[in-house]
Amino acid sequence: MITWSDEIDEVLGNDLAVALAYRTPAGGAVAVAVAPIGMRDREAGTVSFTTSLGLGRKLDRIRADPRVALTFHTRRHGLGSVSPLVVQVQGTAEVVERPSAEQARAILDGADRHMGISDPATTGFWGWWMREYYAVRVPVVVSVSRITTWPDGACAGESVVLGEPSVPAGAQEPPAKGTEARVDVRKAARRVQALHHQLLAVPGADGLPTAVPVQVTGADEYALEIRCATGLLPTGPRRAGLLAHDFHPQLVGLTTRYLTGWLEPTGPGSARYLPHTDRGYAAPPNKTVVSLINGGITKLGVWQARRRGTMAV
Repeated sequence: MITWSDEIDEVLGNDLAVALAYRTPAGGAVAVAVAPIGMRDREAGTVSFTTSLGLGRKLDRIRADPRVALTFHTRRHGLGSVSPLVVQVQGTAEVVERPSAEQARAILDGADRHMGISDPATTGFWGWWMREYYAVRVPVVVSVSRITTWPDGACAGESVVLGEPSVPAGAQEPPAKGTEARVDVRKAARRVQALHHQLLAVPGADGLPTAVPVQVTGADEYALEIRCATGLLPTGPRRAGLLAHDFHPQLVGLTTRYLTGWLEPTGPGSARYLPHTDRGYAAPPNKTVVSLINGGITKLGVWQARRRGTMAV
């Protein structure tokens, strides 16, 4: 079991938004932004985040392959930690589909502290509209097998590892459909560069994914140009995910882009990224509008999950 220092615990307890990396069936990794709302248990060696059962694709992937990473890469709009560390937690995730009363209470308390979300209304329009959003919000508990910290936001300093050190992944066989970009590369680059935080996700040689800060510095019609600290990239070309996100206090207003594609390292801290998919969403900094969007997305997701048979009616 991995335990950690007070400084790391402060980061885990205070950050507002983190990068979740998980595996894909094709042997790559995807990175998305999630809210950990301070949920961790140092004695048990677990770190958690919260999500909705209505967001079924992400959870289906985690159930199929529970190896994940959570990268706490920024203190922006958090609860006051001033630590400069980037903290990456890697381990095995469990989706708690039927949380206990204590776990459900912890989610509501954490959401209130970090995002200003009070207990849901039980009557009227908002009670009906947000019913699924709250009723199917669950914790995902990560049993920690490794924690890696870097002393600065670019991960340029020497890392410290708790647990077995990781080994960068090597080359991967190219996709059957080829490695060339399948979306408008320059448009994808503009969308990514407009957002404050950019992270790259790849699996390590041991299968555990990783998500590290990078910077998209430019693009041509074929690929995005990526720069990062030396030692963060894999040693050969392979599938990879790219996350770009930005957010306002309490996550009232956020923009996210998440891409999948092919990574071709060109140097110790440089690579070309050929995007295959480019998706995302934007929510305005208005709490009422955000609630309307969240309630609607969750209702639709729950309906789709029940149709697929991945959620009990």
